[in-house]
This record gives sequence, structure tokens and C-alpha cells, in this order.
Amino acid sequence: MSLDHELCLRYQELEKKANEIRQDVIQALANAGSGHSAGSLGMADVFTALYFSVLHIDPKNPSWPDRDRLVLSNAHICPVLYATLAHRGFCSRASFVFSLRKLSSPFQGHSNNHEASLGIETCGGPLGQGLSQAVGMALAARMDQATWHTFCLLSDGEMDEGQTWEAVMFAGNKRLHNLTAIVDRNNIQLSGFTEERMPLEPLADKWRAFNWHVLEVDGHNIGQIIDALNEAKTIYEKPTVIIAHTVPGKGVDFMEQKPEWHGRVPTTEEAKRALDQLRSSIIS
Repeated sequence: MSLDHELCLRYQELEKKANEIRQDVIQALANAGSGHSAGSLGMADVFTALYFSVLHIDPKNPSWPDRDRLVLSNAHICPVLYATLAHRGFCSRASFVFSLRKLSSPFQGHSNNHEASLGIETCGGPLGQGLSQAVGMALAARMDQATWHTFCLLSDGEMDEGQTWEAVMFAGNKRLHNLTAIVDRNNIQLSGFTEERMPLEPLADKWRAFNWHVLEVDGHNIGQIIDALNEAKTIYEKPTVIIAHTVPGKGVDFMEQKPEWHGRVPTTEEAKRALDQLRSSIIS
């Protein structure tokens, strides 16, 4: 079997995993009756690439000192984080699917690190703060001469936040090569399309201007995502940002590219339709 064929099979396995994660997200959101659908579905491929191919982590030892750190700045898409953690072995899938946003559940509407065994590094909620937290982690790692890498996931909507750009400038100035930011460039935010609310383009050039290595990928191409994440670890003179172009609501035709699904969840009937679509699209 050729290496290319082996890679193709591996990527197909990861695509199936991302599909399964999307199904769990749909079921959990429908059970909860509240949450964020579009971004959670749109980032399933990125989370799959991270947790099943790139991150140095150990579900049996979530506090392992040499683990890579992942900060979810746009913490409202935590359903996809929870689902991925469940598939990776940090918790059971049923515990997430049936307790999302329930009283006393560790799976709240914004991710938090109150339950150490889940492998969640930070508390999220206020948009625009995650990159600052990740910058602090990366700087601390460098001061300690640690080898672990920090990844930070951000929404494109929080590029409107001034604190985000303060962190961008600081990281570029300090040449934090052990930091990788991943921007979910899905072009929507709570109140509509980003380019109609607060235009971001030329987004890549802005990051370059602050001394970041910039990569752009199809956020649904597992191979491209993995290659970019691995390339980021080889850049030693500056931090890296990966702009992942994604489709909000990916995999469910009545959700895709529709801003109203940013903070809406499917009804029981809509969830059934969504699951039917996802299940029928699995690669055989």
C-alpha cells in the first residue's frame, strides 16, 4: 500500500469521526433546547484534526505537564469541543449528549475548566479574551523552556474586539513561535454577516502586519488542516495564525451559511432531518 493511499484512508477515517462528532452535537443541542449550532458544526473538522492527529495530550492524564494547551476563545461553540473530548476518551458520549446545559452538569453553555478530568484549559465566555490567555501560556512556556505548544481557536466575529488585536501585537512583538491561533472564518456573527457588520478584510494582511506567519486553509479539508497545524510547529521566528475558511452549519443544508443559526438549536423534527443528512453523507 502506498503512503498516499494510507494517508487517504486515514483522512477518510477522520472525516467519519468529524461526521460522528457533528451528529452528537445535533443530538445534544436538541436535548438541551439551547446553544449554538452553526459554529459548532462548522468547526468539527478542525477539532477532529487537532484532537486525533496533532495535539500531544493524554486522556488518562489530562493534567500531564508536557501536554499541548488548547484555548477556546469563542467558547459558545463548546458543544463541538465537548463532543470531540468525548470521542477522544475524556468522558462518555452519553454524559455530554444528555446533560449539555443541565443544572450541575460540567457541560455548560460556555466551556470552563472546573472539572479537571475533561481536559479543558480555561473558562470562556466574553469574546476577545482567549488569545490573551493563550499568549500568557505561550510566554510562560518559553520562560520555563517547556516544549509544549499553545493553540487558540477564535471566531472571526471577535476580530472586532480591541483586546484581540492587543494580543496579536504582543505575540508578534515577542515572537511567540510556540503559539498558533486558528480563526474560524465562517463570515457570520450574532447579528449577521461579518462583512456587513464590521468588515474584516484584508484579514490575512492584518495578521502579517503584526509579524505573524499566516496560513489559509479549507476548514473542511482534513489534510490541509493537519498540514497547516504541523507547519505551524516548524516556524521558529514568529507565531502562526491559520485562517480556516469554514461553512457555518456544515453538513446540514438548512443551516449552512445562515446567520440565524448562530445561536439557534434544532427542534426535534429538525434534528431528525439533520441527523438523516449527516448519516447519509458518511463515506463508506
